[in-house]
Amino acid sequence: MWPQLYEWFALFIKWFHVICGVAWIGASFYFAWLDNSLETPPKWKQDKGIKGDLWSVHGGGFYEIAKYKVGPEQMPEKLHWFKWEAYTTWITGSTLMIWMYYFNAQAYLIDPRVMDLSSFQAVAMGIGGVLLGVVVYEILMRSPLSKSSLAFVSAIIVFGTLFFYGFTHIFSGRGAFIHMGALIGSIMANNVFHKIIPGQHKMVKQVAAGEPVDPAPGLEGKRRSIHNNYFTLPVIFLMISNHYPMIYQHSVSWLVGMLIMLISAYIRHYFNLKHSGQQKPDVLVYGATAMFLLAIVISWQATEKMPTAITVEKAPVETDARQLSMDHPKELALHIINKRCSTCHSANPTDDIFKAAPSGVQFDTWQDIERWKSHIITRAVDNGDMPFMNKTEMTDQERQELKQALSQIQ
Repeated sequence: MWPQLYEWFALFIKWFHVICGVAWIGASFYFAWLDNSLETPPKWKQDKGIKGDLWSVHGGGFYEIAKYKVGPEQMPEKLHWFKWEAYTTWITGSTLMIWMYYFNAQAYLIDPRVMDLSSFQAVAMGIGGVLLGVVVYEILMRSPLSKSSLAFVSAIIVFGTLFFYGFTHIFSGRGAFIHMGALIGSIMANNVFHKIIPGQHKMVKQVAAGEPVDPAPGLEGKRRSIHNNYFTLPVIFLMISNHYPMIYQHSVSWLVGMLIMLISAYIRHYFNLKHSGQQKPDVLVYGATAMFLLAIVISWQATEKMPTAITVEKAPVETDARQLSMDHPKELALHIINKRCSTCHSANPTDDIFKAAPSGVQFDTWQDIERWKSHIITRAVDNGDMPFMNKTEMTDQERQELKQALSQIQ
């Protein structure tokens, strides 16, 4: 019962996280578009302190939107805030990472071939890495480098690359990518919690008290909001990357991941330029071309490493399962897994579709099988959805024998 219930909890947390993320990223995109689309208002609006305005139509109605240069003459009775979208996205994302990766560190987070860690060590290094990354970002934001766009972007790229490289040399491929996503998501949430919302509170208090409004907090909030806007596409990529092992299992996955993040941020730049009235389709063309070429290179490398037909034909014939019994559960489990599962779940799959182990799950060694034992039972026996489409024709008897064999092994 517990494996099934565990998956249900994971589903609900992930579902909630996606809903919150849609709301946060939607708000980020909308306000970036809004700021970039504002036009110079008529004189009477400028006299009231309005910096820019625009008209829009949606859902059968017209909307007139105005942005004040600093603040309105009088605080409105009802003011809408946009903060819980960010907070709930970070809270649910953190909960999901704890539920999936920290409670199952030996399966999803730790790869002994990368670094042999205890669950406590892996979790501590994961949390420490994310916190350290947020601190480094804050240091860069307050350093002289932040005064130059080129210098700051270069520093962010170097800092991101070093952390990504470090994560991939500590955790499993999936664990590394999810922690890079957690790092960027934490930076974004910290921008909202630490600077954007406090700055807004300060401005609201000053307007309510009839005091002159200090524009500095608003400008700092705007700067960090722009950063969050450029982080959105990279963080979405990292959140869905666990479905694509050809990326996170690549020999230089940190480099592939960084390139995709940079290209996606560059593509986001096209839309920000477009909303501000600057038509530069070459940015979109260059970005799409770079992404396509990267996919071609990675796919070509994978094809070069595919086993040949001769290699498959010369593979040794396996022992008949009837020669094994429950007196030798380890040998029986190995036999069934090698016969029915390893065509996909290995470092060098022989399957005609999957050229990288799905979800990064490999059964090349007994140590690998022990890591994934409970998941093998859940997916191959309890749920029965593995092997995929039952391509290797695993029988019901083999499923039960596999569950019995793995259950006997402590």
